[in-house]
Amino acid sequence: MLDGLEARRVERDGVGLAVWSGGSGPTVLLLHGYPENSAMWRDVVPALLTDHRVILMDLRGYGRSDAPADATYSKREMAADAAAVLRALDAGPAHVVGHDRGARVVHRLCLDQPDLVASAAVLDIVPTLHMYESVDRLMAETYFHWFFLTRGNGLPESLLRADPKTWIRSRFTGRHGPEFTFPPEVVEEYAEAFARPGVIEATCADYRAAATIDLEHDRADRDAGRRIRGRLLVGWGKRGYVGRAFDVPEVWREYAADVQPAAIDADHYVAEENPEQTVAALRTFWAAS
Repeated sequence: MLDGLEARRVERDGVGLAVWSGGSGPTVLLLHGYPENSAMWRDVVPALLTDHRVILMDLRGYGRSDAPADATYSKREMAADAAAVLRALDAGPAHVVGHDRGARVVHRLCLDQPDLVASAAVLDIVPTLHMYESVDRLMAETYFHWFFLTRGNGLPESLLRADPKTWIRSRFTGRHGPEFTFPPEVVEEYAEAFARPGVIEATCADYRAAATIDLEHDRADRDAGRRIRGRLLVGWGKRGYVGRAFDVPEVWREYAADVQPAAIDADHYVAEENPEQTVAALRTFWAAS
C-alpha cells in the first residue's frame, strides 16, 4: 500500500522501527494512529511525493515495528523514536504530521525535540491531559477503549487475542462518514499487523502509559509553562466527536503559541475519509510558513 517508497529499519535502544521513505524536497514525517499503521497514509503519500521527501514510521508496538514486552510506551519514548528516525535519515527539521496516537507523539516531539520540528500538525485530537480532565458520559462512551485497554491483570489482552479481527472491524465502523467505507484489503492489513506477536500487549501498554506517565509529563510541562513554540496546524473531522465536543483551536491555544485551525469534512479518520482536504489543509499551512 506504500508503493514508491523505500523500506528500511531504524533501531533505537534495541527497538527496531519500520520506516518507509521517498521523494525529494522539504521533509514530511507522517505518524499513524490506533489501531492502524503507516498504511493509513496510502492516499496522502502520492500527493505529497510530488514535491516533498516523505517519511513514514510505524510507532513502536504497532504495524511492522518491534513490540517488546519490556519496552516503555510513553509518548516521550515514541517521540524519541521519531527523533532517531529523522536523525538516521538525516532529515530534520521536518514537517511532522500525526493522527490520533501519532498526533500525541507529535505533541511530545514538539516539546522534547523542537529543533527537529519545522512545523507540526495534529489531526483529530485534543491534548491527552485535556481529554482526561474533561471526561463525561459522551467521552466515556465514544472513547471507551481508553478505559478498557488500561485495565490490568491481562484482561484486555486476553479478550483481544481471542478475536482480534472482530475488534479491528469494530474500530472502523461508526466513526466515519456514511458515504465512506474502509476497503476490505485495508481492514485486513490492519488486522494482520495487529495480530502479530506482542502488538496487542504493546498497544495496551501505550494506552496505560497515556493514563499514567504521559499525564505526569504533561502536568509537569503545564506547571512549568512549557508550550509548543512553533507553528501548529490543528485539524479535526467536522462530523466526529472531537469537533462536536470541543472548541478545538481554543483548547490547543492553551498548549501552543501559534495555532492554525482546519476543519475537515470527515469523522475521525480524516486522512482516509478525505485525503484531498487533508492534503490541501497541510499545503495551505506549509505555504504560510
